[in-house]
Amino acid sequence: MTNEQILSLVIIGIIIIAVAILFTFIPVMLWISALAAGVKVSIFTLIGMRLRRVVPARVINPLIKAHKAGLDVNTNQLESHYLAGGNVDRVVNALIAAQRANIELSFERAAAIDLAGRDVLEAVQMSVNPKVIETPFIAGIAMDGIEVKAKARITVRANIDRLVGGAGEDTVIARVGEGVVSTIGSSEAHTAVLENPDSISHNVLNRGLDAGTAFEILSIDIADVDIGKNIGAILQTDQAEADKNIAQAKAEERRAMAVAQEQEMVARVQEMRAKVVEAEADVPQALAEALRSGNMGVMDYMNYKNIDADTDMRDSIGKLSNDDSDEE
Repeated sequence: MTNEQILSLVIIGIIIIAVAILFTFIPVMLWISALAAGVKVSIFTLIGMRLRRVVPARVINPLIKAHKAGLDVNTNQLESHYLAGGNVDRVVNALIAAQRANIELSFERAAAIDLAGRDVLEAVQMSVNPKVIETPFIAGIAMDGIEVKAKARITVRANIDRLVGGAGEDTVIARVGEGVVSTIGSSEAHTAVLENPDSISHNVLNRGLDAGTAFEILSIDIADVDIGKNIGAILQTDQAEADKNIAQAKAEERRAMAVAQEQEMVARVQEMRAKVVEAEADVPQALAEALRSGNMGVMDYMNYKNIDADTDMRDSIGKLSNDDSDEE
């Protein structure tokens, strides 16, 4: 091969590489698609997106969609929302759905809702097609002590103006549950709730429970009502059992005090007997001292012994009489 041929091949290779790099770095096909759709996008704008680490397709395709739907959005708005971490395609779809449903929704509000973590497209769809939230069984106790369980279905519609900063479904369910419990508790009898379950929905709906939430409550319907336990009777039974236990504890306390007092009296009797025995032990010593000192003669001592013997005899006769009476 001659030098001219080699140079030609090198030039052709360089051109092919340059074209490949051009089509890789610059989305020419995307630029052509935008021009074909009537969206005026400069090729330098696409190059700038590459330099700013923005995927051009994530911005241009939603821009084409918005232009075809007649929305007034530009590349800078979509690109800034993409750089903020938002979902550009979902925001554009929500704007198109809101326009078709005659719902006033600006790009700034839709972008704010999307960046807040809420599904703005689902919110727009819920504004058109309300959502039904079913609560679990909510238990309340009527004034007669009977437990009443009710299940409610809440029909809500998304409130676009309160989506940013508004409370979610859990708050709505909690507020409705509180209203159901309050309504059942203010009923004089459980039969009144069973006869008119719609009174619960009317009372709860009139409280404005959707204030501060991202929803607008359209209706609250009682789907099911059931009877639970007789809480009043259970409480009375528990109270009676507690009173019985208290009375038993007090009786046991009194019995323990009586036993302790009895043992104390037995101990005091034994103490008195010990003192008597001690005093009786001093009698012979006193007699001996009286004989030595001359205060008592021999005859006096003999008379004392006779009296003591007579006393023992009388005690023996008394014991025999008592034994005979017991045997009869």
